[in-house]
Amino acid sequence: MMSRATHRLHFYFPIPALLFLCSVATAAVHNTSDDPNREVVSDVHRDADANAGDDTLAPAFTSIPELTSGFQLLYAQQFSEAREKFTIWESENPDQPFGQVAVAASYLFEEFYRQGVLTSDFFLNEEKFLNGIDGKPDPGRMAQFQDALVKTRALANRRLKQNSKDTEALFALTLAAGMESDADMILRKERLEALKLLKLANQYAKQLLAIRPDANDAYVALGSANYIIGSLSGGMRFFLAFGGVHGDKRLGMQQLGKSADTGLYLRPFAKIMLALAARREKQDALAQKLLRELSEEFSTSPLFAAEYAKSMGRPVPAVMHP
Repeated sequence: MMSRATHRLHFYFPIPALLFLCSVATAAVHNTSDDPNREVVSDVHRDADANAGDDTLAPAFTSIPELTSGFQLLYAQQFSEAREKFTIWESENPDQPFGQVAVAASYLFEEFYRQGVLTSDFFLNEEKFLNGIDGKPDPGRMAQFQDALVKTRALANRRLKQNSKDTEALFALTLAAGMESDADMILRKERLEALKLLKLANQYAKQLLAIRPDANDAYVALGSANYIIGSLSGGMRFFLAFGGVHGDKRLGMQQLGKSADTGLYLRPFAKIMLALAARREKQDALAQKLLRELSEEFSTSPLFAAEYAKSMGRPVPAVMHP
């Protein structure tokens, strides 16, 4: 299992600590030669024809029935069933990093659900939103999550050595960095590691989108990073900017909206993130629209039914039709 740093910092830092954080975050992204699982792909060309390869039917960008079914189960909070679908597909496609990405997502989404992260109770509580969960995440679930990330990065980096324009690999690394950043920020409360990974996820996403602009699921990583960083205090954003870490809440919501409208596997996840952000920003009509759509699409999901009810000011469980 990949070793991890054990920094446990909080968002309310003294100024010297902020400056230290910014400098380390910058160095961590620009000097990753000692960590092959987090290496920055710097030689991806921005040519318009860069995606003229053979990845037109790549699983990360094409609706594969087994994967689609697995994600549908995941969003209905049927985690074991979803993971079984992903594991079977991964075993039949061992060279594809997206299989391990999906497995990792199943563990992270399950832990978020168990901890109440994807709820308005969490998002509207400023202390929790900025400082993470109370207590600690399930160690077994997090170990499985981390193991899937290690395997994802090994497969993706192997593919990048053969083809630096491999969009499957870049997408896998984008999601791996984005998911681990979310885990560090919210579950483990390891702020320094989370900020390093936020920036790395942004870099991978931008490289991917320069080659494959239709990879709309990648905007989940960009949008989440922009919204979370943009939600910090002005003083915090000012000092983070010295380390090249920037955030913009409005842009973040626009990027999440792009994934929510035209994403593939991550469209429902983008919707719940955008809906909860909308509730924070008092954009009630947008939140209600998105949550109603989710509750109708995943009618057996207690999560979406409850959040729709709350957005409408109704008791839980929700009445689906106003």
